[in-house]
Amino acid sequence: MKPRILIIDDEKLLRWSLARKLEEWGYDPAQAATCAEATEKFHSDPPDLALLDIKLPDGNGVELLRQLPKEDFSGPVIMITADPQVEDVKTALRLGAYDYLCKPVNLDELRLTIGNALEASQLRAQVANLRDQAQRGMERPEFIGKSPAARQLIEFVLRAAASPANALLLQGESGTGKDLIARILHQESPRRDGPYVPVNCSAIPENLLEAELFGHEKGAFTDAKAMKKGLFEIAAGGTIFLDEIGELPLALQSKLLRTLEDQSIRRLGGVRDIRVDVRVVAASNRNLEDEVAAGRFRQDLYYRLMVIPVFIPPLRSHKEDIPILTAFFIEQFNRRFGKHIEGVTPEAAALMESYSWPGNVRELRNAIQRAMILEDTPRIQADCLPFAPKSRLFMAAAAFPDREDQANTPGQWRRLPNGRFLPDLRIPAGGTSLEEIEKHLVIEALRQTQGNQSRAARLLDISRDTIRYAIKKHGLQDSERQDANP
Repeated sequence: MKPRILIIDDEKLLRWSLARKLEEWGYDPAQAATCAEATEKFHSDPPDLALLDIKLPDGNGVELLRQLPKEDFSGPVIMITADPQVEDVKTALRLGAYDYLCKPVNLDELRLTIGNALEASQLRAQVANLRDQAQRGMERPEFIGKSPAARQLIEFVLRAAASPANALLLQGESGTGKDLIARILHQESPRRDGPYVPVNCSAIPENLLEAELFGHEKGAFTDAKAMKKGLFEIAAGGTIFLDEIGELPLALQSKLLRTLEDQSIRRLGGVRDIRVDVRVVAASNRNLEDEVAAGRFRQDLYYRLMVIPVFIPPLRSHKEDIPILTAFFIEQFNRRFGKHIEGVTPEAAALMESYSWPGNVRELRNAIQRAMILEDTPRIQADCLPFAPKSRLFMAAAAFPDREDQANTPGQWRRLPNGRFLPDLRIPAGGTSLEEIEKHLVIEALRQTQGNQSRAARLLDISRDTIRYAIKKHGLQDSERQDANP
């Protein structure tokens, strides 16, 4: 999109002539004649660069420059003056002005200065983004798999990444690696130097979701004491990944559709549109076509996202990739745990091959991690796997009370410093598996909440998405979940 340049000068003819030149040079000009008018434009629709006169009818341009950080503006400012005072110029440069030009403005000098200032600003933004990624330990995403299904998927993803499309939809079961594919779509796109902003739509309370995504103006609601940019503005020039997009309320789906169509957003409580150049990568483990039929997802948004759909196959459909994925995870956890595990035994490999992997690649990774914590031999044994018939991951199912009011019974539960309770576990002689304990906990949480998944997730201190995954993973049909109710 064209860089937006705000001309702040009380001379109408000068503003008009500069605006015409800026349009010729490929920029999008905006104008303000006073400090007050400029402040409003910085607040409602921040430009990429400002041309600021020092002397204005209602104030001094240097004082306005001093106030810009409060308006959340960090772009370059070029000062313009007909009567350059040394102190004013020195103060402006000390406050962060990129340069200053004298009137009458030399157009060749102005064009060169604007180009250099915007280039420097873009480089600073890229460096800041790379520094942020480094601080968060964001490694370059790597796709692992040699099967025909895996090769076909990555070839399509790379073509989609290079396309100019500003919206893509990832669909696949939970645990198939939609977050990894989203990062590859960003890293392999022309937007790779811009921000990558992942958002889990199911993890943000519904009443806060609109303000988080689109931002809010000062005073938009009770606690809005200052203007705040939303995640779409933060992702400008890059990619925003909306995981679990099926959780968006219908009203926000409408606003998202408008953003995709117009490449603009409006903050909560705002009256002006703000342009944002951002690619939206959406993901869902739900069948969105069924959600449309049920009236829970907008049909027009569904078709807008389905321009480039990416279907990620479940692990059970390309089991030939299990050995290479296993080797990758073993190498990863060897570095993390300081171990030297060489691989898996033939018995463990056969067990992994026969398993259905309802949790897909995420479940495989977690199984390898848990097995490596237990394993002391050079190779992972079959009984270290959580789904093995005689797994070493034994816990006491009997240690969990059948009723909520037993939580204070001495000897069965002990209170932690944070106020939560931890079961005083004993391993039974016959043993059990971690998978069975997890299943028991989910059933018990659903029983105590009469089947309310959100409340059950809070009892277990997990997300609603995680408990839905556990219900599906353990095959808890409606009848079984209802049998768990009192």
